[in-house]
Amino acid sequence: MLDHVSLKVSDYPRAQAFYDLALAPLGLTRMMGDGQHFAGYGDVRPFFWIGEGEGGPAHVAFAVPDRTMVDAFHAAAIGAGGRDNGGPGLRPQYHPGYYGAFALDPDGHNIEAVCHTSG
Repeated sequence: MLDHVSLKVSDYPRAQAFYDLALAPLGLTRMMGDGQHFAGYGDVRPFFWIGEGEGGPAHVAFAVPDRTMVDAFHAAAIGAGGRDNGGPGLRPQYHPGYYGAFALDPDGHNIEAVCHTSG
């Protein structure tokens, strides 16, 4: 589980629109922020933050309970304007039950949803 992750984004409105849609299948919503420069996403509390500014690309993985959510995340991320960086599937090079999907957000950050259970 993540405690929190923060990313700098070059175009805040574009990034907010992307994350509002891409994180919805994971049950994550925009919970805090000023609506113009920063936002915090989460379920019970915000743990994923975006803020206006320049920074290098990052990798963030969200743990999800089943493979269906991995698939839904990938479809939503691509539908929100993200670029495919590895479609849903097993990644046995990590471990036998590792099922993940990767998308690049509008700033080139590698965003992943992963399920660690088999089946």
